[in-house]
Amino acid sequence: GGNPTATVIALCSMRDFNLAQETCQLAIRDAGCLEVLINLLDTEETKCQIGSLKILKEISQNVLIRHAIVDLEGLQIMVKILDSPDKDLKCLAAETIANVARFKRARRTVRQHGGIKKLVGLLECFSVESTSRTSYQAKDTEIARCGALALWSCSKSTKNKEAICKAGGIPLLARWLKCSQVNILTPVVGTLQECASEPSYRLAIRTEGMIENLVKNLSSEHEELQMHCANAIFKCAEDKETRDLVRQHGGLQPLAVLLDNSENKQLLAAVTGAIWKCAISGENVSKFQEYKAVEALVGLLPDQPEEVLVNIVGALGECCQEPINRTIIRKCDGIPPLVKLLTGTHQALLVNVTKAVGACAIEPENTMIIDHLDGVRLLWSLLKNPSPDVQASAAWAICPCIENTKDAGEMVRSFVGGLELIVNLLKSKNKEVLASVCAAITNIAKDEETLAVLTDHGVVPLLSKLANTNNDKLRRHLAEAISHCCMWGSNRVTFGETKAVASLVRYLKSNDPSVHRATAQALYQLSEDPNNCITMHENGVVKPLLAMVGSTDETLQEAAAGCIANIRRLALATEKAKYG
Repeated sequence: GGNPTATVIALCSMRDFNLAQETCQLAIRDAGCLEVLINLLDTEETKCQIGSLKILKEISQNVLIRHAIVDLEGLQIMVKILDSPDKDLKCLAAETIANVARFKRARRTVRQHGGIKKLVGLLECFSVESTSRTSYQAKDTEIARCGALALWSCSKSTKNKEAICKAGGIPLLARWLKCSQVNILTPVVGTLQECASEPSYRLAIRTEGMIENLVKNLSSEHEELQMHCANAIFKCAEDKETRDLVRQHGGLQPLAVLLDNSENKQLLAAVTGAIWKCAISGENVSKFQEYKAVEALVGLLPDQPEEVLVNIVGALGECCQEPINRTIIRKCDGIPPLVKLLTGTHQALLVNVTKAVGACAIEPENTMIIDHLDGVRLLWSLLKNPSPDVQASAAWAICPCIENTKDAGEMVRSFVGGLELIVNLLKSKNKEVLASVCAAITNIAKDEETLAVLTDHGVVPLLSKLANTNNDKLRRHLAEAISHCCMWGSNRVTFGETKAVASLVRYLKSNDPSVHRATAQALYQLSEDPNNCITMHENGVVKPLLAMVGSTDETLQEAAAGCIANIRRLALATEKAKYG
């Protein structure tokens, strides 16, 4: 109505209503009141601005109101208010931005109007180390808290993460991480864990010494803070140096202890995720074993939401690097629930559970249980899954199962359409699928009858087609598969006719010793056919093989020597035939 005092009184009266109630929130919108509240922000009257923001802060918890505020260009004015000298006003504007910027368009608007830089500026308030707590400093901490809340909301966008970094936000967040007040630590760690999806932030979190403080706050009494710290570690522990730092700062034990708090599922998801990623390092697995984390993880397998299960199973898969943990999982009855999870549909969970079952199957006793529970058939059926990651993980898991099963050939042949399915996967475009399927074929082909069936399904030309590759992992497993497939009928001759031999010779230039070993074995098998010997000789195989005869690896030494012997024998026979 034009009179600032009357406006302030009206605003105060509005605050008497329960603004947390949806009916009140929508009544304000429907009465055209939002426009008035936003217009009041554009005045010079600080009291009116404060009154308006106090209401907007409350009602912007409602998703419809948030969208309406952005439509009415309210965010632009709030960003402008961040420059105000009035600290209360700045706080309220930042808190309201934190509520409104929960959807993409709002986050973009904040960035495009220079809001990120201004919000980062709010973190520059006072030195965290300062001990004298005057009311002035308390106000500065409050400004930083509100700034961190807004940055947390904004940081869900990749471009905003870059903008926070550009505006110098990382060292400021690192500085606030050293403080002990939960109300500011929560949004600071919340922002950091959101940004930790970016490699540049993960590097900064490691190099700016933030891991120590994240570990320290894992022992906080506040579950939300613990959750954000665990989530930050979950994302950062992709990098080996970070995994080492978590261990060095004593972070593995509090993570193991937090497994006891299984009621809070969000916290459990973050903690199990952090354990999973930390367990990629063998040294950490030994520590987790000491803290009885494997037993706790197995105990958590029943009745968990999928986002928790993905992490639990991922962690168990990594812990199986240590042979003793494979035994612990069996003794704690962990294999049946793992096998049961093979029937699910959640892709990330299937990738992890196939890996865990495959890791358990390295122990022959575990393979017997897996087979008894029909686990091998379930793994085989996952080769039909549309996800290449699931296909590859299932094929890798099948390898130890076949190796450790007595009548593996008979079992494999009993799977209806199973061999045709695995041969057809050699047409995949995914290198990991191809490598894993070649590894599985290597194991399957050890049984003569099964190899005969594989040959009928056209395994030889499909393997030959893959030979022209630079991928060392695929080269190694492909060479092993070719070596084993030579053992049936005229397969050696067919490999030569389908042009696999010349490509294999090139593998000897690889820097990977395991590729040399597998290739020499394949070439030895192929050299039993005279035409293949000629092709090898023409492609310059003798010189690299001669060098390999002096290798310390006996298998490689023997295969290289055997191949050269076959080539030499053919040459001598040819000379004899020519010259008598």
